[in-house]
Amino acid sequence: MAQHAPSARGARLGRAAGATGSVSTVSGVVLLLPGASRLSPGPVRPLARALARAGVADGLVTHQVVHGEGSREADAEWAADEVVRRYGDVPVCLAGYDAGGRAALAAAGHDAVNSVLALAPSLTYQSATDSPEPVKQLAGRQVLIVHGTNDAHSDPELSFRLATRAKKANRTTCRFEVHSDGHGLREHQAEVVALSVDFVLGSVFSGRYSRPVTDALAAPPPLGLRMPLASGYGRSLRG
Repeated sequence: MAQHAPSARGARLGRAAGATGSVSTVSGVVLLLPGASRLSPGPVRPLARALARAGVADGLVTHQVVHGEGSREADAEWAADEVVRRYGDVPVCLAGYDAGGRAALAAAGHDAVNSVLALAPSLTYQSATDSPEPVKQLAGRQVLIVHGTNDAHSDPELSFRLATRAKKANRTTCRFEVHSDGHGLREHQAEVVALSVDFVLGSVFSGRYSRPVTDALAAPPPLGLRMPLASGYGRSLRG
C-alpha cells in the first residue's frame, strides 16, 4: 500500500495492526488516541493488541494516531479523513485515553465516525462557571465512557456530568465505573480491555453487545451511566 504524507502539522497514522491484505478486506477502523504522557500510556497498548486479535476475522484495522503540533482534536479529525482516503467508506471508532479520550469525544462529529470509546477522559471544565464540554457532536454515535472511581488526575464526576448531558440527546451513550481503580486503569486492566473490545466490535460490526453493555445502554440515567465494571468481566464472557 502506498504511504500517505502526514498532516501539515505533523500528525500521522502508526502502522496498521489487525486485518491484512488489500484495502478491500478492511471493513472497519479503530483510531487509537493516546494520552498526554508517554510514561503513562494507560490501557492503549494492551487494547491495541486485543483488538488486532479479536477483530482480524471481521476485517478490523487499528492505527495509533501519532500526534503532531496541532490540537489533539484536529489530529483526530485529520486521521479520520486519512482513513477515508486509505480505506474508503468504512465505519471508524475513535478510542482514546486521557487527553486522547477527550479528543475522541470532541472529534466524534466527523462523518466517518460511528462510535467513541473514552477511557479516563481528561476533561477541562471544573465548575459551573466554566464552559462545559460540547456533546452535540455525539448524536447518532455509539458512546462508551470508562472511568476509575479513584482517578486523582481526571475527576470521574466530570465524565459523569458529560455523559448525563450526552444521554439526553443520544440514547446510545453509556458509562462504566471501575471501582477502586485510578487514572491508568491498571488494577482492572484486563476487564477494561475486554469491555472495550466488546463495545468496539459491537459498534463497528455486529450491533450486538454483551449483556452488561446492552443493559447499560438501555438503562435510564443515572443507572446506565454509573454501571460497575464487574471483576472478571472478560473471563465471564468466555466462560
